Amino acid sequence: MTEPAPSPASPPAFVLVRPQMGENIGASARAMWNFGLDRMRLVAPRDGWPNPAAVAMASGAGRLLDHAGLFDDVAAAVGDCSYVMATTARARGLTKPVLSPEKAMREAARRAARGERVAMLFGPERAGLENDDVARANALVSVPVNPEFPSLNLAQCVLLCAYEWRRATHEVVPERVDMAGADWAEAAEIERLAEHYEERLEAAGFFFPEHKAARMRLSLRNMWSRMPLTGADVRMLHGIMRQMVRWAGRG
Repeated sequence: MTEPAPSPASPPAFVLVRPQMGENIGASARAMWNFGLDRMRLVAPRDGWPNPAAVAMASGAGRLLDHAGLFDDVAAAVGDCSYVMATTARARGLTKPVLSPEKAMREAARRAARGERVAMLFGPERAGLENDDVARANALVSVPVNPEFPSLNLAQCVLLCAYEWRRATHEVVPERVDMAGADWAEAAEIERLAEHYEERLEAAGFFFPEHKAARMRLSLRNMWSRMPLTGADVRMLHGIMRQMVRWAGRG
């Protein structure tokens, strides 16, 4: 079977060059599909193709393996592409732009949006891409890793680049709050809560000495306004205070 036909905004083809372990091919397929990439190409996998270990590791991403393109060499694998990037962890002695994964995937998205076919090369696990492979690329992609341990597992590198593709092509919300069916408390609810606590604390003699009372009330109001309370939180805090008052009365 062949890989899905590219659309005018088709994602890049991830080309695994001479991969050695079927498990890494399967893990790479999972990483790609996690982030919406489905164009995998394989160049001369060491253990042949198809590979049962790859299928087992791919789990729910087996469709990528079913449609993966199989090629004898890099030239054939990228022959239909107009822009090729090669991942590398070391200097190559070649004059080429060197991009971060973030920049690389933004460039891939920009070119894909105007109908270009883009490919990204990933080298074999033992030593990475050879210079002959890299020479076919328009740009290099280098991950800012620890220089004392620069080697990335194949599937890890694929995952990192696939994540950056997702960031480049989809809005990523930097933070959200899962409300679990609750609603944020309204200002009027917070006001009644503050009044309840001030009333009970006043009765308990909390605002002492007198010359500090105003500042203490202000600090308490400021605390309530800083707290991201839901309506359920407010009701619980009212209940806590009422129960404390009842318990104190029994004493």
